[in-house]
Amino acid sequence: MPEAGLWRRIGRDLVHPSRGQFLVAGVLFLIGLLVVTQLAGGREQDTYSSMRRTDLVQLLDQLNAEQERLSQESTRLEKTKQELASGADARRIAAEQNSKRLDQLHILAGTVGAKGPGIRLTIVDPQHKVGPEILLDAVEEMRDAGAEAIEINDQVRVVAQSWFSRDGQQLVADGKPLQTPLVLDVIGEPHALEEGARFRGGLVSQVQAEAVGGEVAISRLEEVRITALHESRPVRWAKPA
Repeated sequence: MPEAGLWRRIGRDLVHPSRGQFLVAGVLFLIGLLVVTQLAGGREQDTYSSMRRTDLVQLLDQLNAEQERLSQESTRLEKTKQELASGADARRIAAEQNSKRLDQLHILAGTVGAKGPGIRLTIVDPQHKVGPEILLDAVEEMRDAGAEAIEINDQVRVVAQSWFSRDGQQLVADGKPLQTPLVLDVIGEPHALEEGARFRGGLVSQVQAEAVGGEVAISRLEEVRITALHESRPVRWAKPA
Protein backbone atom coordinates (compact mmCIF):
# COMPACT_ATOMS: atom_id res chain seq x y z
CA MET A 1 0.00 0.00 0.00
CA PRO A 2 2.21 2.84 -1.19
CA GLU A 3 -0.34 5.46 -0.15
CA ALA A 4 -0.38 4.20 3.46
CA GLY A 5 3.41 4.36 3.56
CA LEU A 6 3.33 7.90 2.21
CA TRP A 7 0.91 9.06 4.89
CA ARG A 8 2.97 7.37 7.62
CA ARG A 9 6.07 9.19 6.42
CA ILE A 10 4.21 12.54 6.37
CA GLY A 11 2.95 11.94 9.90
CA ARG A 12 6.46 11.03 11.07
CA ASP A 13 7.88 14.21 9.50
CA LEU A 14 5.24 16.36 11.20
CA VAL A 15 6.04 14.87 14.62
CA HIS A 16 9.82 14.83 14.14
CA PRO A 17 10.69 17.43 11.48
CA SER A 18 14.17 17.36 10.07
CA ARG A 19 16.68 20.20 10.07
CA GLY A 20 16.03 20.87 6.40
CA GLN A 21 12.31 21.15 7.00
CA PHE A 22 12.95 23.70 9.75
CA LEU A 23 15.04 25.71 7.29
CA VAL A 24 12.34 25.60 4.59
CA ALA A 25 9.69 26.66 7.12
CA GLY A 26 11.83 29.60 8.23
CA VAL A 27 12.39 30.76 4.65
CA LEU A 28 8.64 30.57 3.90
CA PHE A 29 7.89 32.57 7.07
CA LEU A 30 10.33 35.33 6.07
CA ILE A 31 8.85 35.48 2.55
CA GLY A 32 5.34 35.81 3.98
CA LEU A 33 6.50 38.56 6.37
CA LEU A 34 8.11 40.52 3.52
CA VAL A 35 4.94 40.26 1.42
CA VAL A 36 2.74 41.55 4.27
CA THR A 37 5.16 44.41 4.98
CA GLN A 38 5.26 45.41 1.31
CA LEU A 39 1.46 45.39 1.05
CA ALA A 40 1.12 47.54 4.17
CA GLY A 41 3.71 49.99 2.83
CA GLY A 42 1.87 50.11 -0.48
CA ARG A 43 -1.39 51.06 1.25
CA GLU A 44 0.38 53.86 3.14
CA GLN A 45 1.93 55.15 -0.08
CA ASP A 46 -1.50 55.11 -1.72
CA THR A 47 -2.84 57.29 1.14
CA TYR A 48 -0.16 59.93 0.65
CA SER A 49 -0.26 59.75 -3.15
CA SER A 50 -3.87 60.96 -3.08
CA MET A 51 -2.92 64.17 -1.23
CA ARG A 52 -2.19 67.45 -2.99
CA ARG A 53 1.35 68.80 -3.06
CA THR A 54 0.44 71.79 -0.87
CA ASP A 55 -1.07 69.43 1.72
CA LEU A 56 2.07 67.30 1.71
CA VAL A 57 4.23 70.40 2.19
CA GLN A 58 2.07 71.51 5.12
CA LEU A 59 2.24 68.04 6.64
CA LEU A 60 6.02 68.00 6.26
CA ASP A 61 6.31 71.44 7.87
CA GLN A 62 4.27 70.27 10.85
CA LEU A 63 6.36 67.12 11.23
CA ASN A 64 9.60 69.14 11.02
CA ALA A 65 8.36 71.58 13.65
CA GLU A 66 7.35 68.74 15.96
CA GLN A 67 10.70 67.01 15.40
CA GLU A 68 12.54 70.23 16.28
CA ARG A 69 10.48 70.66 19.45
CA LEU A 70 11.11 67.07 20.54
CA SER A 71 14.82 67.43 19.77
CA GLN A 72 15.06 70.53 21.95
CA GLU A 73 13.15 68.81 24.74
CA SER A 74 15.43 65.77 24.50
CA THR A 75 18.53 68.00 24.70
CA ARG A 76 17.14 69.80 27.74
CA LEU A 77 16.30 66.55 29.54
CA GLU A 78 19.71 65.06 28.75
CA LYS A 79 21.43 68.14 30.16
CA THR A 80 19.33 67.91 33.34
CA LYS A 81 20.15 64.22 33.66
CA GLN A 82 23.89 64.92 33.38
CA GLU A 83 23.70 67.71 35.94
CA LEU A 84 21.85 65.53 38.41
CA ALA A 85 24.22 62.62 37.84
CA SER A 86 27.25 64.82 38.48
CA GLY A 87 26.07 65.40 42.04
CA ALA A 88 26.93 69.11 41.86
CA ASP A 89 24.08 71.18 43.29
CA ALA A 90 21.73 68.26 42.65
CA ARG A 91 19.18 69.52 45.16
CA ARG A 92 19.13 73.00 43.60
CA ILE A 93 18.78 71.61 40.08
CA ALA A 94 15.97 69.29 41.15
CA ALA A 95 14.16 72.21 42.80
CA GLU A 96 14.52 74.32 39.64
CA GLN A 97 13.14 71.50 37.49
CA ASN A 98 10.22 71.01 39.85
CA SER A 99 9.48 74.73 39.70
CA LYS A 100 9.55 74.72 35.88
CA ARG A 101 7.31 71.66 35.79
CA LEU A 102 4.87 73.32 38.19
CA ASP A 103 4.75 76.43 35.96
CA GLN A 104 4.00 74.24 32.94
CA LEU A 105 1.18 72.48 34.78
CA HIS A 106 -0.33 75.83 35.82
CA ILE A 107 -0.25 76.99 32.19
CA LEU A 108 -1.87 73.77 30.95
CA ALA A 109 -4.52 74.03 33.66
CA GLY A 110 -5.17 77.67 32.71
CA THR A 111 -4.72 78.96 36.25
CA VAL A 112 -1.99 81.48 35.37
CA GLY A 113 -1.47 83.91 32.49
CA ALA A 114 0.88 83.06 29.66
CA LYS A 115 2.89 84.80 26.97
CA GLY A 116 4.95 83.72 24.00
CA PRO A 117 5.03 83.63 20.20
CA GLY A 118 1.95 82.48 18.34
CA ILE A 119 -0.93 83.55 16.14
CA ARG A 120 -4.25 85.36 16.31
CA LEU A 121 -7.21 83.85 14.47
CA THR A 122 -10.09 86.21 13.70
CA ILE A 123 -13.25 84.44 12.53
CA VAL A 124 -15.91 86.60 10.87
CA ASP A 125 -19.28 84.84 10.78
CA PRO A 126 -21.93 87.15 9.25
CA GLN A 127 -24.53 84.39 8.86
CA HIS A 128 -23.97 82.84 12.31
CA LYS A 129 -23.15 79.51 10.70
CA VAL A 130 -20.01 78.78 12.74
CA GLY A 131 -21.26 76.19 15.20
CA PRO A 132 -19.69 74.65 18.31
CA GLU A 133 -18.41 71.72 16.25
CA ILE A 134 -16.32 74.06 14.05
CA LEU A 135 -14.96 75.85 17.13
CA LEU A 136 -14.08 72.52 18.74
CA ASP A 137 -12.34 71.40 15.53
CA ALA A 138 -10.34 74.66 15.53
CA VAL A 139 -9.17 74.05 19.09
CA GLU A 140 -8.18 70.46 18.30
CA GLU A 141 -6.31 71.56 15.17
CA MET A 142 -4.35 74.11 17.19
CA ARG A 143 -3.50 71.49 19.80
CA ASP A 144 -2.38 69.07 17.10
CA ALA A 145 -0.14 71.83 15.71
CA GLY A 146 1.55 72.30 19.11
CA ALA A 147 -0.57 74.99 20.81
CA GLU A 148 0.40 75.42 24.47
CA ALA A 149 -2.25 77.96 25.48
CA ILE A 150 -5.49 79.14 23.84
CA GLU A 151 -7.79 82.03 24.69
CA ILE A 152 -11.10 83.04 23.05
CA ASN A 153 -12.27 86.67 22.94
CA ASP A 154 -10.04 87.62 25.89
CA GLN A 155 -12.57 85.92 28.18
CA VAL A 156 -12.35 82.12 27.90
CA ARG A 157 -9.21 80.14 28.67
CA VAL A 158 -9.41 76.86 26.78
CA VAL A 159 -8.36 73.85 28.86
CA ALA A 160 -8.96 70.11 28.72
CA GLN A 161 -12.38 70.48 30.39
CA SER A 162 -13.61 73.27 28.09
CA TRP A 163 -16.92 72.74 26.30
CA PHE A 164 -18.79 74.53 23.49
CA SER A 165 -22.49 74.81 22.67
CA ARG A 166 -25.00 77.17 21.08
CA ASP A 167 -27.76 79.29 22.61
CA GLY A 168 -29.92 80.31 19.68
CA GLN A 169 -27.53 81.98 17.23
CA GLN A 170 -24.91 82.69 19.89
CA LEU A 171 -21.97 80.43 20.62
CA VAL A 172 -21.23 79.55 24.23
CA ALA A 173 -17.87 78.44 25.65
CA ASP A 174 -17.62 77.17 29.22
CA GLY A 175 -20.97 78.80 29.93
CA LYS A 176 -19.92 82.22 28.60
CA PRO A 177 -21.62 83.73 25.52
CA LEU A 178 -19.20 84.60 22.73
CA GLN A 179 -19.61 87.74 20.63
CA THR A 180 -18.52 87.86 17.00
CA PRO A 181 -16.06 88.14 15.45
CA LEU A 182 -14.41 85.29 17.31
CA VAL A 183 -10.78 85.96 18.20
CA LEU A 184 -8.54 83.06 19.18
CA ASP A 185 -5.13 83.90 20.63
CA VAL A 186 -2.86 80.87 20.45
CA ILE A 187 0.66 80.42 21.86
CA GLY A 188 2.96 78.05 19.99
CA GLU A 189 5.25 77.90 16.97
CA PRO A 190 3.60 80.45 14.63
CA HIS A 191 4.35 78.72 11.33
CA ALA A 192 3.09 75.32 12.50
CA LEU A 193 -0.06 76.88 13.97
CA GLU A 194 -0.89 78.79 10.79
CA GLU A 195 -0.32 75.74 8.61
CA GLY A 196 -2.54 73.72 10.94
CA ALA A 197 -5.38 76.22 10.42
CA ARG A 198 -4.90 76.36 6.64
CA PHE A 199 -4.60 72.59 6.12
CA ARG A 200 -7.17 71.29 3.63
CA GLY A 201 -10.39 70.50 5.49
CA GLY A 202 -9.24 72.55 8.48
CA LEU A 203 -10.59 75.72 10.07
CA VAL A 204 -10.08 78.05 7.09
CA SER A 205 -11.67 75.56 4.68
CA GLN A 206 -14.67 75.00 6.95
CA VAL A 207 -15.39 78.66 7.70
CA GLN A 208 -14.88 79.88 4.13
CA ALA A 209 -16.98 77.10 2.63
CA GLU A 210 -20.11 78.20 0.80
CA ALA A 211 -22.35 76.62 3.43
CA VAL A 212 -20.88 78.89 6.13
CA GLY A 213 -19.81 81.97 4.18
CA GLY A 214 -17.36 83.29 6.76
CA GLU A 215 -13.82 84.60 6.67
CA VAL A 216 -10.68 83.80 8.65
CA ALA A 217 -7.77 86.21 9.16
CA ILE A 218 -4.50 84.90 10.60
CA SER A 219 -1.79 87.10 12.11
CA ARG A 220 1.59 85.83 13.30
CA LEU A 221 2.71 87.56 16.48
CA GLU A 222 6.10 87.65 18.16
CA GLU A 223 4.34 87.79 21.51
CA VAL A 224 0.83 86.68 22.40
CA ARG A 225 -0.43 87.58 25.87
CA ILE A 226 -3.13 85.42 27.40
CA THR A 227 -4.74 86.76 30.56
CA ALA A 228 -8.04 84.86 30.86
CA LEU A 229 -7.93 82.25 33.62
CA HIS A 230 -9.81 79.01 34.12
CA GLU A 231 -11.54 78.57 37.44
CA SER A 232 -10.40 75.17 38.66
CA ARG A 233 -12.88 72.94 40.42
CA PRO A 234 -12.14 70.53 43.25
CA VAL A 235 -11.80 66.91 42.15
CA ARG A 236 -14.56 64.72 43.60
CA TRP A 237 -14.11 61.28 42.07
CA ALA A 238 -10.70 60.91 40.45
CA LYS A 239 -7.76 59.94 42.66
CA PRO A 240 -4.07 59.33 41.92
CA ALA A 241 -3.52 55.73 40.84
